[in-house]
Amino acid sequence: MIIKILGSGCKNCTALKENTEAALKEAGIEAEVIKVQDMKDIVSYGVMQTPALVIDEKVVSFGKVLKSKDIMKFLKR
Repeated sequence: MIIKILGSGCKNCTALKENTEAALKEAGIEAEVIKVQDMKDIVSYGVMQTPALVIDEKVVSFGKVLKSKDIMKFLKR
């Protein structure tokens, strides 16, 4: 599983990354977490608001910082 956090590196992007890592740990799932900060790459996903969460190349959330319990719902799909 590859998870990408799309964003400029702001505190919300960092929080989303931390929450994602916590959700992965709690669920016992191994995944590569990548921060994507290049605006061309972010726009290529069709995302206009960050932070965004991408799981296996599918945008599952954008424009908000999800809590780890909410992220777990996406991980279990």
